[in-house]
Amino acid sequence: MTRYARIIGTGGYLPEDIRTNDDISQTVDTSDSWIFERTGIKSRRIAKPHETASSMAEAAARQAIEAAQINPEDIDIIIVATGTPDRVYPSTGCLLQKRLGIKNCVAFDVQAACSGAIFALSIADQYIKSGAAQKILVVGSELCSRITDWTDRSTCILFGDGAGAVLLEATDTPGILSTHIHSDGEYEDMLYCPNPQVATIDNAGEAGFIQMRGNEVFKVAVNTLGQIVDQTLKANNLQKSDVDWLVPHQANIRIIAATAKKLKMSMEQVIITLEGQGNTSSASVLLAFNEGVRDGRIQRGQIILLEAFGAGFTWGSALIRY
Repeated sequence: MTRYARIIGTGGYLPEDIRTNDDISQTVDTSDSWIFERTGIKSRRIAKPHETASSMAEAAARQAIEAAQINPEDIDIIIVATGTPDRVYPSTGCLLQKRLGIKNCVAFDVQAACSGAIFALSIADQYIKSGAAQKILVVGSELCSRITDWTDRSTCILFGDGAGAVLLEATDTPGILSTHIHSDGEYEDMLYCPNPQVATIDNAGEAGFIQMRGNEVFKVAVNTLGQIVDQTLKANNLQKSDVDWLVPHQANIRIIAATAKKLKMSMEQVIITLEGQGNTSSASVLLAFNEGVRDGRIQRGQIILLEAFGAGFTWGSALIRY
């Protein structure tokens, strides 16, 4: 029997606190209209001091487990995508495992910046296809606010916090049709976050905040995401018109619009959470997918293209028949 991975449950968590563009304009030289016109963002959620990547991951994971109607002990593997882990080690995956009270499973983290959830889905898909696992929990959880310099106008307008989750199960019916992941370390200096505790000659004295050359990142993102659309459709022998929904990484409305144009899709066929959430890095695709499922737009049997681009550079896609 050919094995496939199918999504059987989704979940999401957003912190209660909201930071609007007007709030940001009180501390840096900007305005609501300036930010919205360039990014599509109006506000973002900010985690409270006691919240962590693992606590937000738990909330999203419990939603997904409830939606899937399974016993948590049936989960074979937990994969957490995060660039803002609770600790350097142990992994946030292990901390989530403890929070969920699961003893007999494997748990680990994936770090691929904003593409993390796509990379985690690809890994999960391979485990299930190989027969090594039956049920896998994939979570993206990020505390971007903790690594954002709120005095840097070029980055503080973009990021927010949150967590998204999906539960995958082995099935004989195609669910995840294909995944495609890429990276190119040549671009490492265009978007990065230093680790001040492991200083080198190159980053000595740098604070641990996101550094980005926005215009250059934008150009590469649009080009690579266009290429991965072609790659994904070709691998599945599908036409652009076969895709029902685009669920993109929520980085910038102009990047999202460019990808939709590549697919010849109207923006009504795109799940967009950017306006009220900002860029939640590895959580954004799963949060958007969860929203589309829970509000009824995404229906069983439809074909959905998930895609993301992030620091590294990393980029990837997952084509799913939900």
